[in-house]
Amino acid sequence: MSLYSIGEVARICGINPVTLRAWQRRYGLLKPQRTEGGHRLFNDDDLDTIRTILGWINRGIPVGQVKSLLEGKVDALPGGWSQSEHSLLTALQDGRSNKVRQLMTELGREYPAASFVNNVLRPLRSRLSAGDQRLLMLRSQLDGLIIEHAVMCMGAARKRPGNPATLVGWGHLDSTELWLEAIVRCEEGMQIDIMPVPLDDPHLENLSGSQILLWAEGKLTQIQRQRLLNWVEQGLSILLLGSASLLLGSQDSEDENDNVESLHGEGIPPVLQIVPVRNGRKK
Repeated sequence: MSLYSIGEVARICGINPVTLRAWQRRYGLLKPQRTEGGHRLFNDDDLDTIRTILGWINRGIPVGQVKSLLEGKVDALPGGWSQSEHSLLTALQDGRSNKVRQLMTELGREYPAASFVNNVLRPLRSRLSAGDQRLLMLRSQLDGLIIEHAVMCMGAARKRPGNPATLVGWGHLDSTELWLEAIVRCEEGMQIDIMPVPLDDPHLENLSGSQILLWAEGKLTQIQRQRLLNWVEQGLSILLLGSASLLLGSQDSEDENDNVESLHGEGIPPVLQIVPVRNGRKK
């Protein structure tokens, strides 16, 4: 049976090593072997267990309940994500910013970043956005704490090997989405730089040494589509995010554009990969 380091498991399963350690130490969900030097080693059975845990979590089961589920002692209870969202909202309403920070740190360690962002933070922001001025004030407070949490994640990611990437907003959009995306991408092994103010006319050619994560909302105009094509022809590596990717993907599937590959999935923000054009010359 093969053995894997915690870094290899993180890459195979798409989960942060910090989360794996929390599942072992705090919840007793994993029992890896140890090398003589004390480093964790996981086998194929451990990988299967991790995938099972992720399945429960994606269904909204609190991580604290997963051990009993794995042991077959209890039936799954609904509402795990709602409970986490409610805890954050209560702390916000009570004016306990440090409690919100603590909860966000704990949830960020215990759950994959994409699950935390898509099942807790984004729904909570939507809930607060639909309210009166008092709730909008709470959303503004939450946004500040999200940015703070994202900066912490970005700093931690730079201490690990990773690929450089720059997050850019294009046109009118909710700028906090850029920070939420940064949280997710950091766990995927990217070292994120972020341009926090969306730009109507970005000059992406200045970012040629970095993977470009370009967030845009709504249907791109013909001028924007041409700019996108120009960037691709210049050899820029662009990942288009936001609703614009979904709309452009549907348009280009009809146009049979070979430079565009749709990568969006259920339950996550739509994503569209823009693949740089390669010429036929050989060096």
